[in-house]
Amino acid sequence: MEIMARSFGIVDFHVYVLTNGIFASAQNGTVSAVRHVPVVSTNLGHVEAINAISRRVADGELDLNSAQLEFERMKRMPTLSPLYNCAAGTMGAGCFAMLFGGGLPEMLVGALGGLLASASSCALSKHHISRIFRDMLSAIACTLTALIAQLVYPALQVNFAIIGALMDRTNGKFGKFRPWIMCGAVLNAVALTFLFTNPGFEVSRDFINIKLYIYAAVMYVLWGMTNTMIDIPYWSMVPALTSDPQKRNVVSAIPRFFSGFGQIIVSVFTVQMVAMLGKGNDSVGYSRWAMIAGIVLIIGALITVTTTKERGSVPPKEKFTLAKAFKTVKSNDQLLVFMLTALLFNTGWYITNAMGIYFFDNVMGNKSLLSYFAAIGGVGQALGLFLLPVLSKKFTRRKVIQGAMCMTVIGYLGMFLFGPVLLASNAKMFIPFAVFALIGCMGIGCIFVSQTVMLADIVDYGEYSLGYRSESIVFSMKGFLQKLAYTIQSIVIALGLQFSHYDATLPVQTELTKNTISTMMFIIPPIFVVLSLIIFTKKYKLHGELSDKVNEFIMNRKAKSEEE
Repeated sequence: MEIMARSFGIVDFHVYVLTNGIFASAQNGTVSAVRHVPVVSTNLGHVEAINAISRRVADGELDLNSAQLEFERMKRMPTLSPLYNCAAGTMGAGCFAMLFGGGLPEMLVGALGGLLASASSCALSKHHISRIFRDMLSAIACTLTALIAQLVYPALQVNFAIIGALMDRTNGKFGKFRPWIMCGAVLNAVALTFLFTNPGFEVSRDFINIKLYIYAAVMYVLWGMTNTMIDIPYWSMVPALTSDPQKRNVVSAIPRFFSGFGQIIVSVFTVQMVAMLGKGNDSVGYSRWAMIAGIVLIIGALITVTTTKERGSVPPKEKFTLAKAFKTVKSNDQLLVFMLTALLFNTGWYITNAMGIYFFDNVMGNKSLLSYFAAIGGVGQALGLFLLPVLSKKFTRRKVIQGAMCMTVIGYLGMFLFGPVLLASNAKMFIPFAVFALIGCMGIGCIFVSQTVMLADIVDYGEYSLGYRSESIVFSMKGFLQKLAYTIQSIVIALGLQFSHYDATLPVQTELTKNTISTMMFIIPPIFVVLSLIIFTKKYKLHGELSDKVNEFIMNRKAKSEEE
């Protein structure tokens, strides 16, 4: 617009462009215009034609009348039919699935998701539906397609299962898990360093460097895969370290505590370390900080590998295959119960975690309270990590887990009462709000460490009921459940914000929006927790007599293996 204005001799031309509008003025403000821009799909053919007209005007080939005629001709340009759009979306999604490491099944599911997304977008565009809303529905269609495909054909989630199956095929001087921890740490440190290092791609605000985006995407995928190589064997060692229930409680709590401590270090010191290491260049600072983090990771893995001994892990007599890995998941009824229990509980907490900024900013009107809430939550979860090993000395683990879930529900209800109900009108209510937040987060921390212990028990139960041991296959479900819970969280939040007509540009949200945000923050999560509690209470059987039988079977089998 500015190029055309200069070419036609218009002086003092100014333009302000928003997502849904254009404001232009000229001749010292004596001429002005406002045009509404519908938030619909962009026709790249029109963009190319406008650019061509602009260049011809700048070169003096077109006067004002000729440019107007070219513009009218451009508006009559035919657009691609919905069939072409759907075909392009299908092929693009399938190719991206292959690009990011998928096989033929992932490519087919990706293509199906792209087809549904394109078809829904084309159908809604006929009714001039907002592009933002169309994109949200398209994203939901893609997500649901992937989830349904996952249920129909579980092998699509091959990353965790393949690595788990490979670990169960490993049996050497350093055991089943430690070689993978060491190799994974080295590879993850390299991937982490390259992920935050620009090898020389040009960065400019004037254009998008596709090569840089592809490089970052590939490094991120490699980082995720190598992180899985560490995560699964690390937690899979819990049942191999001890069979004693009390010791397992402690063994699971201590690494959880230091894991949280490491996250705090990164969260608190990253900004300062980037500034200090980069000396004014953030790109260099992040690269060096990632390199230091990678070195620390390798040192930690080296200490773990050289000082830890795997005890009591009976090597399988037959090698694992990928088909057998999925059969293990399907046949272990207690693993399926755990997966549903953990999925519901984790989804509830993830929703609260993601809705925090919306609640404190739009309902409470004070974003600074979020940092206090996060600090209280961190302390609560740290304390909760040790509830299981301490309370299990007087109560059964089943009672402790049920009590922790009840604490979580009580914490949510108290936060709702002293949060959106009372805190909005009385700032002094933040103290009881913080107390209930501490109680709820203690329950959450206890459940998180309990999930690790439950998985260790399920490994033993699998050996008892199926006749073979599969630590890595069972613990690989932990990463899968985490990603699935985050997916459900995203869907719930997207639907809630859309239903409440949330608008980030408004200084004050409507009452409907505030009430919806409060409901998603404090009411929906405890519903998930209560459902998790009901399923755990009714379906989880690894306690009492059955637990004693499993422990006796495992001890006898270990003793027999040592004799041989």
